Amino acid sequence: MTEHEAIVERLKAVQNASRRIVALDPESINGMLRELADRIPEAAETILAANLRDLERMDPADPRYDRLLLNEARLESIASDIRNVASLPSPLDKVLEERTLPNGLELKKITVPLGVIGIIYESRPNVTFDVFSLCLKSGNATVLKGGSDAASSNVAIVELIQSVLSDRGLDPDMIYLLPAEREAAHIMLNAVGFIDVIIPRGSQQLIDFARKHSTVPVIETGAGIVHTYFDRSGDLDMARAIVFNAKTRRPSVCNALDTLIVHRDRLDDLPVLVEPLETKMVEIFADEPAFDKLSGRYPEELLELASPEHFGTEFLSLKMSIKTVDSLEEALEHIAHYSSKHSEAVIATEQSVIDTFMKRVDAAAVYANASTTFTDGAQFGLGAEIGISTQKLHARGPMALKELCSYKWLVTGKGQVRPA
Repeated sequence: MTEHEAIVERLKAVQNASRRIVALDPESINGMLRELADRIPEAAETILAANLRDLERMDPADPRYDRLLLNEARLESIASDIRNVASLPSPLDKVLEERTLPNGLELKKITVPLGVIGIIYESRPNVTFDVFSLCLKSGNATVLKGGSDAASSNVAIVELIQSVLSDRGLDPDMIYLLPAEREAAHIMLNAVGFIDVIIPRGSQQLIDFARKHSTVPVIETGAGIVHTYFDRSGDLDMARAIVFNAKTRRPSVCNALDTLIVHRDRLDDLPVLVEPLETKMVEIFADEPAFDKLSGRYPEELLELASPEHFGTEFLSLKMSIKTVDSLEEALEHIAHYSSKHSEAVIATEQSVIDTFMKRVDAAAVYANASTTFTDGAQFGLGAEIGISTQKLHARGPMALKELCSYKWLVTGKGQVRPA
């Protein structure tokens, strides 16, 4: 049997397992998730040793290093997220619509699983836990294609999950980790009839690759080219705190700030606004007006005149660009041109500015006077997220349990037939 044939056989097994998940009662699913969370500390030594092998192959200066890193604190957080998912109401069998037709047919529209969800992702082994917990809770089977960077970590995590499934008398084929080799991705993306939807999580290059090569439907997630606009009416102290948090809290994630847009009338405040960024050694690429204001007021080794490529870039690191605009309209045009439609923010006190920004910016999450770092399933009260959709069909923004469901119509009759 070739590797291609072996993968297809495993995908068939996952498809069969997906039909058994829908027969599980909610408490069986919740019990499985709680036990998995409880077993994470017991397996921590094995998981962290595998993660260390992955980390040793990556340059610590690589922006992906932080995404790859696991430690005891992060494992504890992952376990907490899984328990949180277990505590949430089941999204299945919810009645969305119900009515009786004039001919007596009774119609009911209820939520059902998507079926088999395929996730292709890079350098983030925590995604393995997050995806499985959300997929199981929503009645879906899981097919994973992680990157080679996190291969050892993902294998250790999936082995733990399958062990817990087996110990509870459940089918371990409810989750399947494809080989790390790139060729496996092509098989996954063309597994029509075995996988119902593909969700890529990672760089824009990964998302573009999935969209270009997949014959399975794709939900685009992840890439975040994030802007914050500091309006002429914005509060400076508020802006200092928001910009610092949005850029430095976790610069390697998709909701981190990439471009600060500043109204020209507030350029005199710019050195004070960005001053906290010095403490984190944030490198700034400023357009000419902003560069002139920051020269001599921001460390020379961290300040550079911006080039065109510094706008529309997802830095995923301690780097940020600054764009000067003459009006709200110009800020909106800049965002419309460069945004990945992930998260965008305005800092202003004029309500008309806030209202216009919130209405006209086309993004999954639009903020007024808050950090974009809140674009996160857990922060939105959804539990751990499977990704942040930047498209408009099916789901948009943080995708959690409800977004992993479709629906079907149940039609009950008493012998009705349709007239010829």
